[in-house]
Amino acid sequence: MRGVRGVLWWFSSILGGQDYQRYVAHLRRKHPGCDIPSEREYWRERHAEAERNPANRCC
Repeated sequence: MRGVRGVLWWFSSILGGQDYQRYVAHLRRKHPGCDIPSEREYWRERHAEAERNPANRCC
């Protein structure tokens, strides 16, 4: 069971499953007065940024 959890955690990390939670924690820690976007807004902006700056993609 531990191995299965490890594999699931690995896939989640690769696909960015914890990115929003880390971003919210960062905002609360470093920018306490800043508005926190919804998860939907976060992903929309992240994908828009990837389209504007394709240098970080492999293809």
